[in-house]
Amino acid sequence: MNHTAFSRRWLLPFLITEGLLYAAFLYLDLSLPGSGWDVPLKYGGIVLCFLWTLGAAGHRDGRLTGMALAFTLLADLFLLVLNRWYLAGVSAFCVVQLLYLARLHRAGSRPLALRLLLRAALAGALLAAAGALGGLTPLTGLTLFYFSQLVANAFASLSLGRRGRSFSLGLFLFIGCDVCVGLRNLSAALPGMAPLPFLPFVQVGMWLFYLPSQVLISLSAGRLCDD
Repeated sequence: MNHTAFSRRWLLPFLITEGLLYAAFLYLDLSLPGSGWDVPLKYGGIVLCFLWTLGAAGHRDGRLTGMALAFTLLADLFLLVLNRWYLAGVSAFCVVQLLYLARLHRAGSRPLALRLLLRAALAGALLAAAGALGGLTPLTGLTLFYFSQLVANAFASLSLGRRGRSFSLGLFLFIGCDVCVGLRNLSAALPGMAPLPFLPFVQVGMWLFYLPSQVLISLSAGRLCDD
């Protein structure tokens, strides 16, 4: 079954299933925060995204997307399911963004050397700022590198036009998720301060943005360029 036939046959069941999982875990996040019942629903949503990309495995762009979703599963295994080994989880997310860079490079015309130079400058600026503030640790440094690559990928994807619309929107929602994660961690790191007024939204906002981002990215598999 080719990618077009696969999409035509399975798109609606995929979206309905993801929508049901999304509604279920958002309900749990709002009504029973911290229960843990939401974890299998959230991880199941990412598993389905990975399985969807297998339908585009006949395209090189689809295979790159599938590899990225496989590393996303690995990252979420550490960060969501096990809730430990954060360096390993963030490292897996770094690989995800490098795979998305490979997708962008294949689909675009900007020289790879220029892409890498701009990304290195952005990562270097963030690391220097963290060092100046005295907050540079191995985990912080790796997280800032990952986030710099996500931001670079999101803005680079805008040059793809209509064919990259799903991928681009997914990446910007991904940024929204990570901003919520950062704000939650900031609140946890400053226990002496009054709770941030937007903390309740941040707690829900992480996955409010994250699953839609992964669904949109998975839907872009095999669509950025012709093989």
